[in-house]
Amino acid sequence: MPNALTHERPMRSRRALLLGATGLTGSHLLSRLIADHRYRRIHVLSRRSLPMRDDRLYTHVVDFDHIAPQHEAFRVDDVYCCLGTTIRQAGSRERFQQVDYRYVMRIARAAQAAGAETFVVISALGADSRSSSFYLRTKGELERDLEGLSFRHLVIVRPSLLVGRRDTRRLLEGVGMWILPKLTWLMQGPLKPYRAIAADVVAGAMHRLAWQDETGTQVVISDELQMPGDAGREPTDD
Repeated sequence: MPNALTHERPMRSRRALLLGATGLTGSHLLSRLIADHRYRRIHVLSRRSLPMRDDRLYTHVVDFDHIAPQHEAFRVDDVYCCLGTTIRQAGSRERFQQVDYRYVMRIARAAQAAGAETFVVISALGADSRSSSFYLRTKGELERDLEGLSFRHLVIVRPSLLVGRRDTRRLLEGVGMWILPKLTWLMQGPLKPYRAIAADVVAGAMHRLAWQDETGTQVVISDELQMPGDAGREPTDD
């Protein structure tokens, strides 16, 4: 991850698009975008309406299977993508791939065609297009194909287990959310990237990375997403 000397982009009003605003990380990220008055307009694509209101916030309730590539929400500078599900929630591998790969690529292509410069996306620790794991292979294929779109600045964040309070509990993640933070002190050296990480910390890193004056592709793994003082931080409410 770039060090503290990395420069931010020149200060000017910009427009943002957020995907996955109702999720664990996306909800934190939406709060950060609204608090950032460098954004004059914040678009959200969602399957349901949001309770949050702001004069600069434009929420578009859409069917992701039929969204038009000319949709006004794509005319932005920065795209933040927290869109994702699990195979269990999706109900099948096909549906999982539809959400985590096809929807994201469809929106990325449309946004780039409309002039977007920066794309920031949540992937997964261990993502690899050659992985034997269907989940990690799908994430790796997404990373590979997003890089092929040649955004001015592509940021791929690969968090470990996300901790925070969810509307929908996932049993295995719930167990991990209780155990892994208590094992942080044991996870040193090569195990450090596998420490659980608070979703609001990931949201803060995505916001921060988008504003860095960088070009090309940045891949930032879990332990590199934290700023000093973030380690061991308790998760906050969505």
